[in-house]
Amino acid sequence: MTTTDRRAALRAGAALVAAAGGLAAGCGAAPGATAQHTRPPRPSARPPAPGPRRFPRHPAQIAHGPRDRPRVALTFHGAGDPAIARSLLGAAERHGARVTVLAVGTWLDEHPELARRILDGGHDLGNHTQRHLDINAMSEAEAHAEISECGERLRRLTGSIGTWFRPSRAARASPLVARLARTAGYPHVLSYDVDSLDFTSPGPDAVTGNVMGGIRGGSIVSLHFGYADTVAALPAVLEELDHRRLRAVTTTELLS
Repeated sequence: MTTTDRRAALRAGAALVAAAGGLAAGCGAAPGATAQHTRPPRPSARPPAPGPRRFPRHPAQIAHGPRDRPRVALTFHGAGDPAIARSLLGAAERHGARVTVLAVGTWLDEHPELARRILDGGHDLGNHTQRHLDINAMSEAEAHAEISECGERLRRLTGSIGTWFRPSRAARASPLVARLARTAGYPHVLSYDVDSLDFTSPGPDAVTGNVMGGIRGGSIVSLHFGYADTVAALPAVLEELDHRRLRAVTTTELLS
């Protein structure tokens, strides 16, 4: 991407930030922080959302997909200001990209309408624990509750426990947490091989550089809702993926 192209993409990102209408601290705030609650949507006749799938050719903890196909998965920690989430989803969809959202249960409690918004956009929706605490440091009972409570919220809202589970505050699950996830119905733990480090708020250029510096066919990228830098960087990331002939797809599609 040329300097002119990058500046244009960043200007597009800045417009998305403005459209989000005043960014909150988002993912950096405690997921359970007080917020105005939205009444859960009424049950509808929609079919249940897709559930977890087993991919026999992949390990229990998946960090990337096949390297011989020009596809990548952009995965987002689902928490923070819902306006930012909608801006990011809209930007991806306008570009023809699909993403994977790992939602925190308390975030779904506060913004239940976003579960269907994510699915209606053609994206994957998964489980990122109930409160986003250090799940690998928890007792068995506590870790089980973190996984199952978020799964039940997803089931209540969508008819499914979600397609994926990702541990909170860790790239990989401990053996205990991986076992509990399997027991809860998730055959795989979703990890990643590229970390955007957007939660450190390094600036949109740095976020773009962190993503594009390590990405290749099959990569799974860790990103977050709730940060202005991510909103501003996404157009540049998507443009650069186009230049490299890499397509952003859901994790399910990446592995299928």
